[in-house]
Amino acid sequence: MGDEPLTPAGRLFLQPEMNQIIHCVLGLKNPIDIDSVKSQISDSVMLKHPRFTSLMVRDHRGVEHWRPTQIHIDNHLTVIHDPLSDHSSAINDYLADLCTATISMDKPLWEIHILMAHKCVIFRIHHSLGDGISLMSMLLAGCRKVQDPHALPVISNPHSVKRTNFSFKDLLLTICFSCIYAIQFIVKCLWIRDCKSPITGGAGVELWPRKMATASFSLEDMKTVKAVVPNATVNDVLFAIISSGISRYLDLREPSGLRDGIQLTGLAMVNLRKQSGLQDLPNLMRSNSVARWGNKFGVILLPIYYHRSSNSDPLEYLKRAKKMIDRKKQSLEAHFSYRIGDLIMSTFGPKSASFLNYRIICNTSFTISNVVGPQEEIMIGDNPITFLRANNSALPHALILNMVSYAGRADMQVQVAKDIIPDPEFLAKCFEDALLELKDRVTAKI
Repeated sequence: MGDEPLTPAGRLFLQPEMNQIIHCVLGLKNPIDIDSVKSQISDSVMLKHPRFTSLMVRDHRGVEHWRPTQIHIDNHLTVIHDPLSDHSSAINDYLADLCTATISMDKPLWEIHILMAHKCVIFRIHHSLGDGISLMSMLLAGCRKVQDPHALPVISNPHSVKRTNFSFKDLLLTICFSCIYAIQFIVKCLWIRDCKSPITGGAGVELWPRKMATASFSLEDMKTVKAVVPNATVNDVLFAIISSGISRYLDLREPSGLRDGIQLTGLAMVNLRKQSGLQDLPNLMRSNSVARWGNKFGVILLPIYYHRSSNSDPLEYLKRAKKMIDRKKQSLEAHFSYRIGDLIMSTFGPKSASFLNYRIICNTSFTISNVVGPQEEIMIGDNPITFLRANNSALPHALILNMVSYAGRADMQVQVAKDIIPDPEFLAKCFEDALLELKDRVTAKI
């Protein structure tokens, strides 16, 4: 088998400004057996995929290719036997350090870090190998249900709904919203920057030291909240939590310095595969599949507005979030961002695409992603998984939010540039309190 060229998106994520690594974090119930881990890796579907058994090489023109190589599992394992520290943030402190660390190019671009004392496994996988949906689908293909050890986790989204009626009015709204959001996207990319706030990052911030905290939510509480607004979704509730939580945090950091109603813009990743949610792995790995392995996502802008907590109704955050996200769903903004990125990559090369991606990150305030994980308890190698989290490498944003739901809970990793946001634990609590306040407001109305 000869060399295989990287996809345009894969080349983008190898550029210095966009060099991204995905971290998938598994907490385990029982102590970890290293020999068992090595055996599971050797037999895993991961090593049956050519991208995980290939080096990234450049030809004489500097164009990147995948070159098949022999895998030596010990070269990909980092095992830490002693406790990192005595406090509960030890795993997050370790992850924060990994956020500014690279992966060696002299081996296939993945690593596994095992924290023995903390019963934790961290998969580090370069973004050029695939997006979060691809990688999470591959990881879960090696897991089984705790209640049925022979059954794979359910990795499709049972709540996916296809619209059957599409009126002329819907068409006009789609065209209208798509044009508006496409123009806003271009303007935000090239010219307009968010107003400066205590959470603002900027060029070079991706190199700054990081801190991390975890905000944990009950999915039952989120479902209780969404039931009060017709047709609301968990994503609407999540974005309401983020809007309210950031306003709470800014109340503390800038009690009199921010104008009420100021806009802060988030960048959200949107899966563009026809099947929503996690994907069936055999379907992903087929070369002619419409689902397609790799990086298949668009980017949308999600604005939030700062409002002083003392003057705002918690449910207004949810109503505003639903209205805005419904319009985004009706538009083709995510497809536009994907297509324009692909066109720039194909026409001008990865350096130009990287420059524009870097600009839009510098001109916005935070990143958010949300992956729906399995809702039943699962195990890997007969060891039950207690929590499932994810985050990615540092970006010019000072605030990066990555949420994964699992077994009735949703954990959101709150990654910050610690010289800009020194107290991520308090920010995480602001998000948790925002959900509790929403729930209290909802139950008081019932």
